[in-house]
Amino acid sequence: MALTVTRLARACNLARSTILYYESIGLLTQPRRTPGNYRMYMEKDLARLRQICVYRDAGVELRDIRSILDAPPNDAAAVLRRRLEELSAAIERLRGHQQAIARLLKSTNQFRRIPMVTKEKWVAIMHAAGFTEDDMHRWHAEFEKSAPKEHQEFLEFLHIPKEELDSIRAWSRGAGAH
Repeated sequence: MALTVTRLARACNLARSTILYYESIGLLTQPRRTPGNYRMYMEKDLARLRQICVYRDAGVELRDIRSILDAPPNDAAAVLRRRLEELSAAIERLRGHQQAIARLLKSTNQFRRIPMVTKEKWVAIMHAAGFTEDDMHRWHAEFEKSAPKEHQEFLEFLHIPKEELDSIRAWSRGAGAH
């Protein structure tokens, strides 16, 4: 079965431009062309793209995905172990940030008196830093798990209404149980 670039993109829920980018960097091979000069991808291209998506969803960088897909199967584990170590280090850094914020909130009442940051501003900052909605949910769950009192204080600092604050904390406690 041959697929156009648009159908290949839809099959993996990606933008057409993503397929063309992957092709331009050599992550996907150049497909054959029809007499009308349309790209025609084959099943093997779809299978490779699905593998790429699995690794991207796991946070593996494109250069590492190429290494994994082009290397013998046993070599992939080394790349994945290295990525796991990088993620662990990043999580530790985030926990450090989380603890620093909690200490700041605990050490001064000044943050309570001056509405410096709102929930909307905080969400915008997190999005700008590359956090997805899922990343933010995990962040809340980890904050709730490791420092529930400080999590409560942080949400109050953002001037979140009590009902919404209670909902976030309840969800955060439930998310950690999965």
